[in-house]
Amino acid sequence: QVHVVESGGGFVQPGGSLTLSCAASGNIGSFRSMGWYRQSPGKEREWVATISERDGTNYAHSVRGRFVLSRNSALNTMSLQMTSLRPEDTATYYCNIVRLNAQRMAEIYWGLGTQVTVSS
Repeated sequence: QVHVVESGGGFVQPGGSLTLSCAASGNIGSFRSMGWYRQSPGKEREWVATISERDGTNYAHSVRGRFVLSRNSALNTMSLQMTSLRPEDTATYYCNIVRLNAQRMAEIYWGLGTQVTVSS
């Protein structure tokens, strides 16, 4: 029952900054994790960053120190602040939300993605 929508993508020059946002509809129930994944043209989707109830916030090595993940639990929104962007950061970025249902089984939700293009 969760609808996920990303926003904030766009075009940015190398070294620039961009902030992505993710909004989840309604109450996500028992929160497990929220995160960002990305998929570059011709490549498989890769994990970027995740925040979870137990493990806190984690980042992929490729973005560590450049990206900052934050969450507004009250509003069920999440942002990814990206700085020092590189051409290899070019990808479609997807918001991922995982929650536990009444049976404590994981439910996984994805947004449709927002495009980030880093180029001169």
